[in-house]
Amino acid sequence: SGQDIRTENVLAALSVANVVKSSLGPVGLDKMMVDDIGDVTVTNDGATILKLLDVEHPAGKMLVELADLQDQEVGDGTTSVVIIASELLRVADELVKNKIHPTSVISGFRLAQKEAVKYIKEHLTIALDDLGRDGIANVA
Repeated sequence: SGQDIRTENVLAALSVANVVKSSLGPVGLDKMMVDDIGDVTVTNDGATILKLLDVEHPAGKMLVELADLQDQEVGDGTTSVVIIASELLRVADELVKNKIHPTSVISGFRLAQKEAVKYIKEHLTIALDDLGRDGIANVA
């Protein structure tokens, strides 16, 4: 059924996220990856770990591609992107299981995004004029 397939897709995404979750942050754990020919790579870099994974499930592949895009565009945050995306999928799946229509879930996520951006702009940003010349130089 559609619900079973949706849940399987979410589980695949969560599986990919679980592989990199423990490598997150400054105290993240290293992973030892061994490829087909026996080459060993030890890293805690999410982008590297995901590139070395041989993911076959389409939903899992999408998360790996998302992380690769994040790495290309920003150069950082691959692990965070995978964890956040998989958790959003997990929550969405639970909401749909509780009889909330998928379009309502999407609308709710979009509203939450708008509110988060609004909060960041109002409370977590500083105008360049307020930083002053010394503040800008320190950031650079």
